[in-house]
Amino acid sequence: MTENEIAKQIVDAAYKVHTNFGPGLLESAYEAILAYELRKRGLRVTLQQAIPIIYEDVTLEVGYRADLVVEDKVIVELKSVEKVAPVHYKQLLTYLKLADKRLGLLINFGEALIKNGIRRVANQLPE
Repeated sequence: MTENEIAKQIVDAAYKVHTNFGPGLLESAYEAILAYELRKRGLRVTLQQAIPIIYEDVTLEVGYRADLVVEDKVIVELKSVEKVAPVHYKQLLTYLKLADKRLGLLINFGEALIKNGIRRVANQLPE
């Protein structure tokens, strides 16, 4: 499965979760529900995956964690806030670079319409 095929499944699952619950839950609740929905679809999902920094051949565990990693290809960062800040996009791009992944999704379940809360972030993903 390609990153884009995985992303389609993630977006569809996020729509389903948001349709059922709407905005207002804690981020941790959306994380658990979305992971459950993706696993039901047969996708491998890792929650709170550590992302180390490698500097001069030394691996540093500094506490970076991706909310979800799907099929070991797509990082999903979840928010449940009124408005996503520009730093959230930068954070996801940094995670992609550190983890050597090419696609991430920033999903804000705090939006009234989930379509306004989903943003793709690419890191050298071919067209």
